[in-house]
Amino acid sequence: MKHIIAYFLGAIFFVSLLAGCTKDLDRIPTNDKTADEVYSTPDGYKAAFAKVYGAFAMTGNNGEGSGDIQGIDAGTSDFFRLYWNAQELSTDEAVVAWSDAGIQDFHNMNWTSTNPFLTGLYYRSLYQITLANDFIRQSADDKVSARGIKGGDADAIKAYAAEARFIRAYQYWVLMDLFGNPPFVTEEDKVGDIPEQISRADLFTYVESELKDIEGKLPAPKSNEYGRADKAAAWALLARMYLNAKVYTGQDHYTDAITYAKKVIDAGYSLESNYRWLMLADNNLNTNEFILTINYDGLKTKNYGGTTYLNHASVGGSMSASNYGVGGGWAGLRITKNVPNLFPDYSGDADTRAQFYTSGQNIDIDNQSVFTDGFAVYKFRNVKRDGTAGQSLDFADVDIPVFRLAEMYLIYAEAVLRGGSGGDNATALGYINALRQRAYGNNSGNINQGDLTLDFILDERARELYWEGFRRTDLVRYGKFTSGSYLWPWKGGVKSGTAVPDYRNLYPLPLKDLSVNPHLDQNPNY
Repeated sequence: MKHIIAYFLGAIFFVSLLAGCTKDLDRIPTNDKTADEVYSTPDGYKAAFAKVYGAFAMTGNNGEGSGDIQGIDAGTSDFFRLYWNAQELSTDEAVVAWSDAGIQDFHNMNWTSTNPFLTGLYYRSLYQITLANDFIRQSADDKVSARGIKGGDADAIKAYAAEARFIRAYQYWVLMDLFGNPPFVTEEDKVGDIPEQISRADLFTYVESELKDIEGKLPAPKSNEYGRADKAAAWALLARMYLNAKVYTGQDHYTDAITYAKKVIDAGYSLESNYRWLMLADNNLNTNEFILTINYDGLKTKNYGGTTYLNHASVGGSMSASNYGVGGGWAGLRITKNVPNLFPDYSGDADTRAQFYTSGQNIDIDNQSVFTDGFAVYKFRNVKRDGTAGQSLDFADVDIPVFRLAEMYLIYAEAVLRGGSGGDNATALGYINALRQRAYGNNSGNINQGDLTLDFILDERARELYWEGFRRTDLVRYGKFTSGSYLWPWKGGVKSGTAVPDYRNLYPLPLKDLSVNPHLDQNPNY
């Protein structure tokens, strides 16, 4: 089902751990095996390649309790858990009941450069970049040839390298979006050198050029193994970047956003018929809509991040854990009233995207630390379409779609409304109504052309994509993340919500990294 994860686990002994700081960002993996030994055979290349992908879903080589990243609890160092906290807990879409050091900083919007979750995310992204850099370096034609690898094996390694470049580009996009001006290194840099800093605008140009260069080297859409990148993944990342380009560079690229969203839309994808099947234990069946996924397996990717986090942490109060495919809830995550109030009702009887547990839950949040304050969310459930549980009640089988077709519809529509050329309002309306027809099961939720505004698109993105890791980026693009023009409960640490300074549109570079890399300048006001 999820072959890249299975191969990663079966061949992990080929690959060693890397240190988790940027002064080691360009090191060759070293333990009892040298790089020449690891990469001496085609199987060695496959194992190293699997680690590049596996670092998305695994915290370390040995499953639960092991960690690649130093200085953060291994169980919480999964990429998507860290990314989700930064993208969702800082917004109207999520609050958490726990008191772990630094976790309440997100919703209160008072994080600092020592926040352990931001530090963990920063190093997790750099770690995956490090793995990709080493694989790309070792996949150069001269190195492959010198090791006597020829023919189809050499061709496969070249194809793997293109995918590694995609993973690197994706993680540089993450750093650009959240941290702005990170350290930067590629396979061309001398091993052991301390990385220089790159500006946000220059990093945008780099990622754009990388994605365009590998476009012709990646497999055709829908032709690669599930969970691996193809041309459509590169197009989808370009579309997402172009929609946000004005934030990153000061220049809009809405026409380009339309172009690349349309490339994905025309590549043979279609919407899954039932919205509530999107985030279930057998959502690997959703290949018609999913463009790229992070693959989780309850028996093979045991850690407390990813969808295990989203599934367990959203169960508490009077909720019956067995209904959600878990052995017990963690009573942590809820949603503020702003998002449920975007739906015609809370039950989901009209718009099935409303997946809120309300029994015994208060819509108002008097205390962020009380689980019953705020509606619970059951969007992520470790059960299959037939209602049976996933493989494990402790670890979820639910995959995370990094890109899915619905986002491309929303990008196209927003870019048209923002003045991009090459698209049209009628097509944009058709895409939005396709999402709403799936949600309502009929045409009763359809809107007219006059209803299609930028504010409507922002609300529709919340209805369609909530808890999938988009909200902070969306609110920044709309100028609503820090400003007083849009408030939510406990924004800025005030019950009714308050504005915060605009410098918080970017997260700070971790103090830990500033202390070891003299080339880095902190983001303003941190």
